[in-house]
Amino acid sequence: MKVNPADFIRAIPDFPKPGIIFRDITPLLSNAEALRATIGHFVDRYQDQGITQVVGMEARGFIFGTALAHALGVGFVPLRKPGKLPGATLKQSYALEYGEDTLEMHSDALTAADKVVIIDDLLATGGTALAAVQLVEKSAAQLHECAFVITLQALPGVKRLDEAGIPHYTLCEF
Repeated sequence: MKVNPADFIRAIPDFPKPGIIFRDITPLLSNAEALRATIGHFVDRYQDQGITQVVGMEARGFIFGTALAHALGVGFVPLRKPGKLPGATLKQSYALEYGEDTLEMHSDALTAADKVVIIDDLLATGGTALAAVQLVEKSAAQLHECAFVITLQALPGVKRLDEAGIPHYTLCEF
């Protein structure tokens, strides 16, 4: 029987505030078959593509990114919130609904010889993804594609990535 990861993503209405439908991945993570199918899908897409590093955003991108990197036999590069990485870092700020946030990456984590997939659990407005792409570009590594478990079609993330010419792929759309 083939497992559809979308069947394991729970919709929670009015969280974190009224009018929002939160897409909860914890049922997917807690089901071995669904998690294996999710990672397997990304492995099938990226194996034999010359990927040398998987980049994942804090925190849920770490879950999918480390599993994908392990399965592909490549390294994993974490993108963290400010002040979480020791040593020299590259920084990229991005706009939030009410303010700004920043992602950091070790300055020596990627080189021009690397071919990268960026992965996260969710594409919504696209701000985090665009910041991740900018960090990869600052390192001179080659971006192969951004990958997401979920894309929220009602939000502008896909449009923003398309307008920036950034290749992207998603497993489940809501």
